Amino acid sequence: MKLYVLTLWLLIDPVYFMFTRLTYIDDSKDRDQNVFRVRLTRYKGKESILSDGTIIKKNDLLIKIHLHNVQLMKNIRSMKSDVRKAMVIHQSVEKSLPQLADYVNSHANATDIKGIIGITMLNRGSTKLGFDTVEIGSPFYKYFKCIALLPIYWLSVTSLSSQSLKKHHPCYLFMSKKRLLNKYYQKM
Repeated sequence: MKLYVLTLWLLIDPVYFMFTRLTYIDDSKDRDQNVFRVRLTRYKGKESILSDGTIIKKNDLLIKIHLHNVQLMKNIRSMKSDVRKAMVIHQSVEKSLPQLADYVNSHANATDIKGIIGITMLNRGSTKLGFDTVEIGSPFYKYFKCIALLPIYWLSVTSLSSQSLKKHHPCYLFMSKKRLLNKYYQKM
């Protein structure tokens, strides 16, 4: 069943990509090595203070990160262990962050960008990467994101249970531009 869903997703993904205004952070042939697709966005949530003191307010300019889920799912589909799958996803994100830092640093709006934001149910271990986890304030939006992210979550785990869903709920992941650049920017 999961293979059929993944195949369908492979067909739908290019259409999704067109309509979401996403861009790849690398246009070279090696872009399959990076798991992020991004777009510039204005933050619409409640004010959040990140662990490094950065304050994210309504209408701040952020880079919204989207995991290239179909690419990740292809890479982990044959793995049987949820722990191994999580490690591969974690390593893929960690490996992609230096290129994201370079993208943010060289962006035309770099001086105005406050940080990066993502929404995910796969947030375990994100603090080790430098992300701050913030609960989604609106119950309606949280429920909507839970429904939208459920297929991704279902494809990334060996078996789906109500207990695992209680532990994994959608949340914001933030990282300030300052932290991103300090931790991942590598001057070429």
